[in-house]
Amino acid sequence: MSARRDTILREMGLAPLWRLRARTRGGKSAEPAQATVLPAARTIPPERAIPAAAGGERALRIAGMDWKELGDTVAACRACALCEKRRQAVLGVGDLHAEWLFVGEGPGADEDEKGEPFVGQAGKLLDNMLAAIGLRRGRGVYIANVVKCRPPGNRTPEAAETAACFPFLERQIALIAPRLIVALGRPAAQTLLGAEVKIAAARGRLFDFRGIPLLVHYHPAYLLRNLPDKAKAWEDLCFARATMRRLCEEAPARSP
Repeated sequence: MSARRDTILREMGLAPLWRLRARTRGGKSAEPAQATVLPAARTIPPERAIPAAAGGERALRIAGMDWKELGDTVAACRACALCEKRRQAVLGVGDLHAEWLFVGEGPGADEDEKGEPFVGQAGKLLDNMLAAIGLRRGRGVYIANVVKCRPPGNRTPEAAETAACFPFLERQIALIAPRLIVALGRPAAQTLLGAEVKIAAARGRLFDFRGIPLLVHYHPAYLLRNLPDKAKAWEDLCFARATMRRLCEEAPARSP
């Protein structure tokens, strides 16, 4: 292991666990098993579902926007109450033709201040996680959130708030056309999959978002509060890396 990766894993709290990972007979670290597609089995309760009003004329307008128009519209959006206490809306950041798309829940205080997702302690951990599998923010990676304005007290976004922002996320996904989506945390996973999700049950499985493979991962903020689960997070990162490798082998050519 390189000194740099050793340092990264130590910051994640994973260095000792990395050295103890099981090995195959050939001496190489075992990669996660072949992905298993898990269809959504349970629907979201009515109070957590995205209302039908998320579609309609507004969604159709957003679906035809380019990046400039989308950014301007998000910055000026007043479609839900979250706009009332925000400093600024946070669209997302990264490579506009990224192969990897990471989707979180919503901006926090640091993100609301700086206008970029994942810039606080959770963002530092996310950057370390990306670096551990050879990725870097902005290079083949795009980072976004389900809602673009900070929920008060960093609470979970309400259904109406998610509904107001979901067309923006849909358009981002369409414009980026990523190979792989990684949903960070339960709210993001449930929004994208339209179903109840338990992280423990969803880990290590491959889902589908409109033809795009999707993985469910712990949110970095959760990992900061639950240090023992960082070992599971490393396993999930290895699974994500193996999944991307397989996707690239199956369809190596991408048009910009």
